[in-house]
Amino acid sequence: MEASIPSEKDADMKRSAAEILHEHGPFPGADSVHGVTYDGQHIWFASGDKLNALDPASGKTLRSIDVAANAGTAFDGRYLFQIAEDRIQKIDPQTGQVLTTIPTPPGGGISGLAWAEGSLWVGQHRERKIQQVDPQTGAVLRTIESNRFVTGVTWVDGELWHGTWEGDESELRQIDSRTGEVLERLEMPPGVGVSGLESDGGDRFFCGGGNSGKVRTVRRPRRDSAVSSD
Repeated sequence: MEASIPSEKDADMKRSAAEILHEHGPFPGADSVHGVTYDGQHIWFASGDKLNALDPASGKTLRSIDVAANAGTAFDGRYLFQIAEDRIQKIDPQTGQVLTTIPTPPGGGISGLAWAEGSLWVGQHRERKIQQVDPQTGAVLRTIESNRFVTGVTWVDGELWHGTWEGDESELRQIDSRTGEVLERLEMPPGVGVSGLESDGGDRFFCGGGNSGKVRTVRRPRRDSAVSSD
C-alpha cells in the first residue's frame, strides 16, 4: 500500500504544553529508557539488555527479563514484543522466553512499537514513518508518513499518537492514521526527550526518557465528548 502524505495545518491543529504528572527513575542498572508498554498493571521499559517491570504507583522496578531491548516495546494482552536491532521478539512475560521473532521493516532505524487492531505498528526514526506490520510474518501492510522523527507509537480510542525528538525539542503528536496529518501536539519542556510512548488506555501516556533514564507520565487531553464516570 502506498504511503500517506502528511500535512500540518496550524489553523486546525490543537497545540499545548504537555502536562507531566509523574517522573520515575533513573533506575539502578538502567542507563537509558527506550521502548515502553503497559500490561494493565505494570509499565514495561526497555533498557538495552533488559525488559523491566515498573510499578507506576510506587515507582519501583519489580522484576527484569534478560533480553536484547534497545528500542520499542509492545503488549498484545498476553505477550510482550520487543525490538532488538533487525528483529522483533515475541516474549512470554511469565517465563521470559523468546517464543518467535520476525524481521523489522526494511530501511532500519526502528524505534517505536505498539499493538492495535491485531497488528504491530512500528516507528522508523529517521525514515519518519509508521508501518503497520503483520505480527506473524513481518510483512508491511500499510505505511504512514510523518514529518518528524518517530520515536514512539501508541493507539488509544482509535487515535494514533507518536513521539518525536529532534535536537532539544520533543512532542507527542496525534496524527490522522489515513493521511498522516497532524491533529494535535503536546510539547514537552525543552531538553525533555521522548524515546518511547504508550497509553494506559485512559487519560495517561507513559514516555521513555532516553539517556535521562526516566519514565514520565503525561496527561492525555480530555475530549469534549468524554463523560465522567464519577
